[in-house]
Amino acid sequence: MSKGLETGCAVCQQHENLSRCGACKVVSYCGKEHQVQARATHKWFCNEVKRAQATLDNEDAKLRNIQGDVLTPDNPLENPRAIGHFWGIWETRPYMRARYALIEAQLKFNTRNAVEAATEHVMDLFRLCRSDNMGVRDLAPSLLLRLGRDQEAYDFCKWWATCDPDGKYDWGDLSLPYLSVKDADVFEPVDPFVGEFRSLSHGIAVTLIKIRLLVDLQALERAREEAGPHVPQEILDSILQEAANSPIVKENRKILERDQKLYIEELKKQVKQMYDGVNKLNKYFWAAILHPTEKDLTARPNYTSFGNRQEMQVQLRHWYNAWAETPGAVGVIEELSKGRI
Repeated sequence: MSKGLETGCAVCQQHENLSRCGACKVVSYCGKEHQVQARATHKWFCNEVKRAQATLDNEDAKLRNIQGDVLTPDNPLENPRAIGHFWGIWETRPYMRARYALIEAQLKFNTRNAVEAATEHVMDLFRLCRSDNMGVRDLAPSLLLRLGRDQEAYDFCKWWATCDPDGKYDWGDLSLPYLSVKDADVFEPVDPFVGEFRSLSHGIAVTLIKIRLLVDLQALERAREEAGPHVPQEILDSILQEAANSPIVKENRKILERDQKLYIEELKKQVKQMYDGVNKLNKYFWAAILHPTEKDLTARPNYTSFGNRQEMQVQLRHWYNAWAETPGAVGVIEELSKGRI
């Protein structure tokens, strides 16, 4: 599985003078020679993307040619009567399924281009269908985190956790705020994400976000203790910035400069809360993160129910790469599983 998104040539990892595969458009090469060299391993997934794109293009054309009636608007893709209400309009469902199939095909590639393309599709599906009948919200935060968009991932999860506290939110009313949480405090208590009826996927997301913060603050504290007494402030500032991985920490001077001890202790408590909360929702998930099997990583169950192994398999497929790509994250889960945090 992934240890990091590929951004260069698929063969040599060179980053200059790249061109993308003209078919899948998500894998790059430095030249024709390396594209030919990689063809045998590339073509299988590339053909999947091509087929998925062709199916989507066909469904797109069908929608654009719809002559509407009382129940179905003309050209739903561009009709304000339809935008936001997809899936509720029967004729849009094949298009929605085809677009999700393209997302899944693109994510067979472990490139930044692929994850960025998939994320664009995912976020546009929310524009088309605010009620998210397909459950795409389970996938979205893992993609944002793989791209280093941690704040957006947290805001996304918080909106879904708090948008409908009394069950009266009108998903059909496009004038209501939607995905409107911006720059929420990622250090705040985790209460909105913990509970019997909370989202498993979003609980996993918030756990990973909090672990990224914890690992970074611990790295900052070590760097300050080891280098601080021996180097000028400007060099220490540079060292601290290099020690952080999360953009939330790396790009915030106030966080970089403050004493981290109290924040570290609070984050440990929050991470433990999230770990326990996820474990209550699905007792199989953390064990699968620690010891993933090929069977679980590739399973495509026909049905799931809350807390069962099949639910874990779906979430593991969504989430394993994001965890594997985060230095130290799986190690924190291992420590938690042994009661050391």
